[in-house]
Amino acid sequence: MYKNILKTVMFIFVALSQPLTAAETIWIDVRSAEEFTQGHLPNAVNIPHTEISEKIAAVTTDKKAHIQLYCRSGRRSALAEEQLKALGYENVSNAGGYEQLKNSIVPEG
Repeated sequence: MYKNILKTVMFIFVALSQPLTAAETIWIDVRSAEEFTQGHLPNAVNIPHTEISEKIAAVTTDKKAHIQLYCRSGRRSALAEEQLKALGYENVSNAGGYEQLKNSIVPEG
């Protein structure tokens, strides 16, 4: 019972932290290419955290774009978030770990 309540609370928290226009959100999986091929969120783009600064422009040059980052636990996405903010991206968030996300939300775009 408590597990279901926790999942519901997590879903609400993540849903409320998302922009209202989810179709405009860019989801970036910052895990390795190997991890990405083993499973990822729908519509997510894979840019390993070690390459985020060099490859973000291939995804968007819009510094105001809504970008959600995730990895396995949230550590690598936190590093990628810092890098993107240093490059001037303003709406970047660390969405946390893949396992939690895949069980609680389904990004639309």
